[in-house]
Amino acid sequence: MPQSVSGVEMRKRQAAHIEAPPQAPGQPRPNTCCLCWCGCCKCLWNEDRMERSERQTCTKMDSIEAAEEQHPSLEEMLSWARSFEMMLRSLEGREVFREFLRSEYSEDNLLFWMACEELKKETNPSVVDERSRIIYEDYVSILSPKEVSLDSRVREGINQSLTEPSNLMYEEAQLQIYTLMHRDSFPRFLNSSTYRDLLASRRRTCLDT
Repeated sequence: MPQSVSGVEMRKRQAAHIEAPPQAPGQPRPNTCCLCWCGCCKCLWNEDRMERSERQTCTKMDSIEAAEEQHPSLEEMLSWARSFEMMLRSLEGREVFREFLRSEYSEDNLLFWMACEELKKETNPSVVDERSRIIYEDYVSILSPKEVSLDSRVREGINQSLTEPSNLMYEEAQLQIYTLMHRDSFPRFLNSSTYRDLLASRRRTCLDT
């Protein structure tokens, strides 16, 4: 029966490996270290692993910072004034519009519209069932603090659809909220300081460059 390696012998092997001279370039790396997995060993394999991890982290952070620094162009912002639909299809446009709606305490209208858009893309029946009920509880139920303004006919249709949810069950309700935002909130947004100040800032940036 093979004898177990004592703790003293294991420490000697580890110390010998740590104190060993570095391998010359091009030579195969020794395969004597059995403790690399713990992260405490200074072997070449562990150093390479740490360097790769650091490079990957830096790359991810650079990508995040680059994404955060992106801003809508002046041309894109001017296009929002011409088309409500175009603004909603723009990520930056939705964020700016949402900021304005928040100041009017009507942010939930946009959140409901966005939730319905995501639901329409879903095809998995179990996910559709779950998301449709979440939308109902968050925005349609009279018990919800974020209840959106829907007429009784549309609301009743949603109540009936809950027995067999589908990814299109909120389509009529979504259109109603879309129309409300388009006719009511959107004109005020275009005349708001939220939009005008951002537009003026982007114009100054274009002139400076």
